[in-house]
Amino acid sequence: MTRFNNTALVGTGLAVLYTLMISSADAITKFIAKGYAAPQLFALSGAIVVGLAWVSSRAGGTRQPLRTSCPRAMALKAALTIVGSAAFFYAFRYLPFAEVFVFIGLMPIFAGLFSAPILSEHVRPMAWAALAAGFVGVLCLFPAGLSSVSFGHGIALIACLCGTLSMVLARYIGRHEDNALSQVLFTNLALSISMALVLPFVFVPMPLSDLVWVAAYAVFLFAARRLLVVSLRLLKAYTVTPLMNLQFVWMVVLGAVFFGEVPATNIYLGVAIVIGSGVFLVWDQMQPDTQVSLPRFSWIRRIRFSR
Repeated sequence: MTRFNNTALVGTGLAVLYTLMISSADAITKFIAKGYAAPQLFALSGAIVVGLAWVSSRAGGTRQPLRTSCPRAMALKAALTIVGSAAFFYAFRYLPFAEVFVFIGLMPIFAGLFSAPILSEHVRPMAWAALAAGFVGVLCLFPAGLSSVSFGHGIALIACLCGTLSMVLARYIGRHEDNALSQVLFTNLALSISMALVLPFVFVPMPLSDLVWVAAYAVFLFAARRLLVVSLRLLKAYTVTPLMNLQFVWMVVLGAVFFGEVPATNIYLGVAIVIGSGVFLVWDQMQPDTQVSLPRFSWIRRIRFSR
């Protein structure tokens, strides 16, 4: 009987749960984007996430120190999070859920390209074949073909690039430190402060019901980002990102229920191809001879890395 990599199994489960959390946050983003500018959502929600990270670090008497041993990588990740968050916000404003998913589906391709220079994780030829198949599936998701590229699609592409780089950096930082809360806190602190500086110029009074939605968004985002940081410590970046294609399932349900968006038949065909490539990549890493060799967390504390 084949022995599977238990670490990969745990990482896969966390990544799947992440897709549910982040899809719920995306649905709230699409709802809020109809009447407000990006800073109004992210200034408040970022502050809430920072508070949740701080409370979590003190929960249970553990008092985890919220600091980083990779300040340059963390600063770059924070900057990418700011740009990527704003780009996704406006992508959801201008595009249907299914079309935004087209660019989420491109993220495994970019993760494979970025992992080599940043993480020295070279993608095997069979894995590249699966990524190529996933890209073909992504092309099927465009209802009107590539000729329908618009401003919203350009914004979504920027969001995809920033989001992928941010996740690859999360895995890089996770190799050097085992406190996932630090990444959640610092990136959201930077997001909240940067958006607060712009907020006075775009502020619109919000009713209590919308404030509740913003708070719910922050809770979903906090849970999603913490799950993602941990899963990226357990799985290769180009393996985690195909699992994000499961977001399409949640996005179809949420889009139909709350926004009246029903994807065309060709979109389901593309999704089947994309998810198939993701399943192959997970299976590939679960094999004993392909597992990632990372330092034990107790060793990481004693290693000094050049930055």
